[in-house]
Amino acid sequence: MSSRVIYPLQRSGNLLFLRASVRGVGDSSLRIRLLLDTGASYTTIPLKMLEDLGYSANRASIQIPIMTAGGMNRAPRLIVTSFDCLGEHFTDFGVIGLDLPFSPLMSGLLGMDFLSRVGATIDIQKAEIAMTRSQ
Repeated sequence: MSSRVIYPLQRSGNLLFLRASVRGVGDSSLRIRLLLDTGASYTTIPLKMLEDLGYSANRASIQIPIMTAGGMNRAPRLIVTSFDCLGEHFTDFGVIGLDLPFSPLMSGLLGMDFLSRVGATIDIQKAEIAMTRSQ
C-alpha cells in the first residue's frame, strides 16, 4: 500500500524553493534554502558551506564536470553524513560542492539526482511537490 504526500513549495516569481538540512562532520548541521532546479543534474551546495560543516574538497574522490553559465567547470562530489529534504532522510548522500553566484534567496540547488530518487511530481501552478511513499 502506498500514500501520496504533498509538500508546499515557496514561490518567488517563476522560481520554486524549499528547505533542506545537511549534517556535517560531528554534530554540526545546517538548514539551507534550495532552488528546485530540474535543469540541474546534481544537488549543489556552496563549497564554503560544506567546508564550514567539516567537509574538504581535497578529500573528494570524484570531480564532476559541470556546465554553468560561465562555461565548463569541475567540481568535487562530496558525501555528506545526512541530507534531509521533503520528509526524506538519506545517509551518505552525494552533493556537488560549487560556489555558484547564488542569490540571497537561496543557498544551493536541489537537482534531479534527488528528485528522481524520490519519484517527485512537481505541480508548478500550485507550487507543490508530491511523492508516493510505500507504507
